[in-house]
Amino acid sequence: MSADAGTRDVIIVGAGLVGLALAAALARAGLRVTIADRGNVATSAAARDAGGEDWDQRVYAISPGSACFLHSLGAWQLLPVERIEPIEAMDVRGDAGGRIEFSAYELGERALAWIVENRALNTALVRVARNAPGLDVVAPCTPASIAWRAGAAELRLDDGRTISARLIVGADGVHSWTRAEAGMRSVPRGYGQSGVVANFAIERAHRGRALQWFLPDGSVLAWLPLPGRRISIVWSAPSALAAELTALDAARLAARVGEAGGHELGALTAITPAAAFELSFLKLPSVVGDRLALVGDAAHGVHPLAGQGVNLGFGDAAALAAILGARGPVADAGAAILLERYARRRAGPVLAMQAVTDGLVRLFDVRASWLRVLRNRGMRAVGAVGPLKRLLAQPALR
Repeated sequence: MSADAGTRDVIIVGAGLVGLALAAALARAGLRVTIADRGNVATSAAARDAGGEDWDQRVYAISPGSACFLHSLGAWQLLPVERIEPIEAMDVRGDAGGRIEFSAYELGERALAWIVENRALNTALVRVARNAPGLDVVAPCTPASIAWRAGAAELRLDDGRTISARLIVGADGVHSWTRAEAGMRSVPRGYGQSGVVANFAIERAHRGRALQWFLPDGSVLAWLPLPGRRISIVWSAPSALAAELTALDAARLAARVGEAGGHELGALTAITPAAAFELSFLKLPSVVGDRLALVGDAAHGVHPLAGQGVNLGFGDAAALAAILGARGPVADAGAAILLERYARRRAGPVLAMQAVTDGLVRLFDVRASWLRVLRNRGMRAVGAVGPLKRLLAQPALR
């Protein structure tokens, strides 16, 4: 069926990881779906296939819950196993002796998370989406407007084409065009930080352990294990420091990152240049509207210190697909009762993760000496109580 032949069940605006996963899940549930994106989805996927020995600067820590969802779509099976690394332990350190250690073995898990490159995951999801029955891809295209009417919503493109559907889903990122078009004018709040990412070869084996430091300047440095003797880093740094880091040559960058991490894994050698992306927090009064639902970064923004942004997005996709797939006698995919059910189901997990991540960033940004002592004592206390530590880990795992 062509994209403009009749009214579809769902139009998804945005073919990022979450949009592609949602499209595939909805199509597998029997809905007629169109996914629209400004980029050429086929070309971008082909380009990412040519990874070779190059390592993508941007990686994701995929939780066990997200991995299960991706496996149900058939995407996880398409990932190259030699480029996936499990996180079997995590060591989180405060800025004055505080420390919490998590172990997959102690939590009864195969891994706390799996490190997967952005391009590998994107390629797998593009393949799954393109093979899904009843799913149309309209890309590249430029959305011009959305018109809402009684029984449907209509996406109008700047070339004159129109696509009608019962439901519009915004999966187009933190600065979502779809959200703005619906009149949701919430503006992301910047942290005054950028996430600096790069990959390094390491002298000593990481043994599947991720490391994270809350540094005295308020920044957060994470070392994530890659296959072999390699790591990927995310340094959530004040904007001035981020600009300084991205301007360093490979040798000085490796020395700076190694020093910040106390040379925990010996000498580092940069294998990719550093890149930076702005960090922001987004909390909306509602993630649904009239024939509208938001997913992923269009619906919420969290600090990357827990690595949960994409996992929250996959949780959105799984929940919305499950609700629409099991809608029973409610034939209309854009029915208010279904959208309200989706909003309720996602409110708790998103709010909990935002409270933890935003709260920790604010807590460690305060320089007062008494609070510094208190927060590090708190970390040690939590780390010493097994049930409390397991309770803290569960939202990130699922």
